[in-house]
Amino acid sequence: MQNVDVVIVGGGMVGLGLAAALKGSALKVAVIEGQLPEPALDEAPDNRVSALSLASQHILQQVGAWRGIEARRLQPYGQMEVWEQDSFGRIAFDAASLRQPELGHIVENRVIQLALLEAILDGDNIQLLSPARASSLQSGEAGSLLLLEDGRALSAKLVVAADGAHSWVRRQADIPLTSWDYGHHALVATVRCVEPHEAVARQIFTPEGPLAFLPLWQPDLCSIVWSVPAARAEALCQCDEEQFNRQLTTAFDGRLGLCKVAGARSAIPLTARYARDFARERLVLVGDAAHTIHPLAGQGVNLGLLDAAALAEQILRNQAAGKDIGRLANLRGYERWRKSEAASMLAAMEGLKRLFAGSNPLKKLVRGAGLCAFDLLTPLKQSVIRAAMGLEGELPALAKGNNLPTRPK
Repeated sequence: MQNVDVVIVGGGMVGLGLAAALKGSALKVAVIEGQLPEPALDEAPDNRVSALSLASQHILQQVGAWRGIEARRLQPYGQMEVWEQDSFGRIAFDAASLRQPELGHIVENRVIQLALLEAILDGDNIQLLSPARASSLQSGEAGSLLLLEDGRALSAKLVVAADGAHSWVRRQADIPLTSWDYGHHALVATVRCVEPHEAVARQIFTPEGPLAFLPLWQPDLCSIVWSVPAARAEALCQCDEEQFNRQLTTAFDGRLGLCKVAGARSAIPLTARYARDFARERLVLVGDAAHTIHPLAGQGVNLGLLDAAALAEQILRNQAAGKDIGRLANLRGYERWRKSEAASMLAAMEGLKRLFAGSNPLKKLVRGAGLCAFDLLTPLKQSVIRAAMGLEGELPALAKGNNLPTRPK
């Protein structure tokens, strides 16, 4: 049996982000992951991308992963445009008005994961077990015992569930889940457009749902996230490319000219999830294991990386103070902090979704007037975008660009 301090189940962006934040500490950390990504990137981008906020960039810089992202590929964006189809309502955000070089970066999820893997490779206190899968979990007052399918056993003071929306660890701990189906699928694909994206992130609200065009590193290349009812998503995935291109261009108001899909299309069911508990004795949840939200504001990965940074801060402060890092009483601060943030984000996404649902003319008129009024209220608009970027609010030290006090520089 191997004894460690922290076992992180899940080697995705959030799990690896937590491991990287704990690198160089006095804690022994093990990461369990079933399948790591292939190191070589294809010429064509992956369909799954994230809009990283400034707070997420700070976290990735502080844990040593940002240089790995820059060495591969990323696309900064300095402007954002949001409008409603067949309406005069429009909002525009500009990094220059905030005295920032950009609003954020669009990065493929696999690029983030690979950069984080590089960041933990030289961590003497980090052990990566992959391919490996957990088969059973037992937790008690003294610690947790995790058995792997290959027969290995690990005892730990704390087990972290970073294993996604359908978290095995969360189910093993029998943590109740509040969830609701958004009734939509997110269709994701990469497209080439006649007009250059000019480093602008764009989103249109259509009667079917929001459609986002996220700029990629080539001037005519965008990643799309199209939220539509399930049957519509299936039809869009199965129709021929010419039909898809025509429907997509029309839905986007032809803003970037004719759009041509480049590669595979896939659809992901959208479900809101919120775990009743983010922490139990010897167990804590981060990222999608704790919460999932609608992608219309692109905040899912940012929320998860903030979880990882906040948990690392809590663990290292507890360890420095001589406290048991796995006791529920010593994890309550993390739970209160992150449950509040997740609940606020879920409520905001649900409110936006309901606000832009339907095509009643009167409702569209009110929405259009509201968007225009919001666009003119510069202080309020700047406050909203600053919060989304991670420039305001209660943030972990890493998200502010500060090193953790108990972690080496």
